[in-house]
Amino acid sequence: MEADNPETNNSLAALSEQMAEAVERASSSIVAVDARPRVRTSGVIWRPGVVVSTNHTVRRDEDIIITQHDGRELKATLAGRDAGTDLVVMRLEEGDSTGAVAQTPAQFANAAALKVGNLVLAVGRAYPERGPSASLGIISVAGDGWRTWRGGEIDRLIRPDVSIFIGFSGGALADVEGQIVGINTSGLARGAGVTIPASTVDRTVDRLLAQGRVARPYLGVGMHPIALPEKLREKFSLAQGCGLMMLSVEPDAPADKAGIHLGDILLALGDMHVVATDDVQAALAGKEVGNSVKAKILRGGEVNEVEIILGERQTRRR
Repeated sequence: MEADNPETNNSLAALSEQMAEAVERASSSIVAVDARPRVRTSGVIWRPGVVVSTNHTVRRDEDIIITQHDGRELKATLAGRDAGTDLVVMRLEEGDSTGAVAQTPAQFANAAALKVGNLVLAVGRAYPERGPSASLGIISVAGDGWRTWRGGEIDRLIRPDVSIFIGFSGGALADVEGQIVGINTSGLARGAGVTIPASTVDRTVDRLLAQGRVARPYLGVGMHPIALPEKLREKFSLAQGCGLMMLSVEPDAPADKAGIHLGDILLALGDMHVVATDDVQAALAGKEVGNSVKAKILRGGEVNEVEIILGERQTRRR
């Protein structure tokens, strides 16, 4: 049997020690957030006095308790929520019973520099009495910017091949130096873990601290793609083969106020043809609440155009 290679063993021991040091470095800014029944969730001290976590795991708006890496507890108040990016921002109160204030904000890495195959660590603190928890993996997907199903703009698609254990959402993805790449969440991709890059978190934090919400326009409808009959395509010289049928219309929503009915088929918003629900999100991107948009619809075998005044998409917890 071949003897162990001392150089290999030394290299593995050095890597193991580096990973432990990275977890220790990152975990100083990772907190436990007591804001839902039973299991705490994780959070990150993003700036002095400011904690970021995930919207879908922070269930309470009041009586929020933050436990720091040293075990001290601080009260926090909700600054704002954004369901579109699944982020919630909390302000720490002035100090704990000793008057001490949390001042261990995260140190950040550039998410744009990530490559598929880079080693990364998910770090959380769901059980503060046990200390930090971590899982090791690689970057499995590093793509371009994307839009969530709730309309949030994410600067880069980062999918780490790490375990997002219960309570890990709201924690950090860290590089091998212990610098934080972004916030981990299982709430944006049908339960799979993705990382919201730090640049997206920064932008959302700024808006939530200033306004308490991120106002996004919406139509207030449920839609499904359907194929358009060939005769109608020929009659109206429609180049597209599909449209979006209205399966539901929320009462008093922008579409309802504009006279959109169940069964209407949406063909275009503004200058953009729509054949999938993602097209609607793309057509609304960059528009503000209160803007108007012309909707081209097929109703009763005839093409009509209606004007919709965009309303605000309400922030709701899942």
